[in-house]
Amino acid sequence: MPNMNKLEIKNLSFSYDNKSLVIDDISFKVRKGQFISIIGHNGSGKSTLAKLIVGLLDKKSGQIFFDDEEITKKNMTKLQTKTALVFQNPDNQFIGSTVEDDIAFGLENRNFPPHLMQKEIERFADEVGMSDYLKKEPSNLSGGQKQRVAIAGALILRPEILILDEATSMLDPKGKSTVRKVISRIHRENKDLTLILITHDIDEALLSDEVLVLSRGKLVKKGPPREVLRDEKMLHSLRLEMPFVYRFEKELNKIGIKSQAQNIDQLVEDIWASR
Repeated sequence: MPNMNKLEIKNLSFSYDNKSLVIDDISFKVRKGQFISIIGHNGSGKSTLAKLIVGLLDKKSGQIFFDDEEITKKNMTKLQTKTALVFQNPDNQFIGSTVEDDIAFGLENRNFPPHLMQKEIERFADEVGMSDYLKKEPSNLSGGQKQRVAIAGALILRPEILILDEATSMLDPKGKSTVRKVISRIHRENKDLTLILITHDIDEALLSDEVLVLSRGKLVKKGPPREVLRDEKMLHSLRLEMPFVYRFEKELNKIGIKSQAQNIDQLVEDIWASR
């Protein structure tokens, strides 16, 4: 049976000052089409790890494998053309004078045929719900709209791995909700796309297939959300809270309402079923 790992990290370490390790001997695997979340408090190494994966930083030691091929300085371009990174602040990613220009920017850099470009732009603008804004100036968009444009600009490159680095952390609740729905739909409708979500938002991590927890550069726990995000003692030790849905579920259990919900809708169903 062929190896289905899209990405494998082995004993990866990194330091900015050659003294203290920001990433400390981390190892994990990500399967093709898998959606993983990497969580941890500020300074845990999440964003540094994302930059190492896409080659923006050079590792101190360890190995990175893409489709079972070890990535080195000589073949780093191969990985960089098959990964896309969406940053925390969408304003830092805008180049063009219109939404249309920004979505097209990556294709232009790759010398994509101009006569085919408009169709691609419209397709991926539609995928993130921004078709009506193609002629708008990015500066006139809301934070959530800007981030959706940034995601479209990444998706149009057809990456095999899409990394979202704190993609909702600067958004208001409405913007967060909209972008989360886009992320969920992308995962649902693009079975071959591997998604890596870097976040400190525990509720956001519920969207993923697997959760990795970082603390001081070390991988301290990994597993499915139901297992990792119910570990209240571990989360508390890292200054993190259980997701709201699990905290509410815990209170329901105290009054005799049994629930194993993954989201608010399921919680409501369990409450009605207990009546």
